[in-house]
Amino acid sequence: QVQLVESGGGLVQAGGSLRLSCIASVGTFRYYAAGWFRQAPGKEREFVAAISGSGASTGYADSVKGRFTISRDNAKNTVYLQMNSLKAEDTAVYYCALDLKTGGYTYTERPDEYDYWGQGTQVTVSS
Repeated sequence: QVQLVESGGGLVQAGGSLRLSCIASVGTFRYYAAGWFRQAPGKEREFVAAISGSGASTGYADSVKGRFTISRDNAKNTVYLQMNSLKAEDTAVYYCALDLKTGGYTYTERPDEYDYWGQGTQVTVSS
């Protein structure tokens, strides 16, 4: 059974930064695309960023482009989300997810394509 464990959430002032981490317990991590999603109270889960298994391809939601950076370290089975210039509207529970169907060079923004999810980590940005 694949497990994903997120960490790094917390309370930060607007304009500040946080780095989220997600460790996956899977032997062939480098073959799978990973994504970050978020869900604010009363809203649907939304795509934030994704990265291919190789790390060569990345994608971002328009709302976070230029502020967030997704990366991965396949030797550590870990995917990261560096969040800078945080805004109050970034407040949400952030989830990482793994897509076991992709190869090493593509990713998807669709949450229903992801096979495994972490438990989520709360990010709260005070204005």
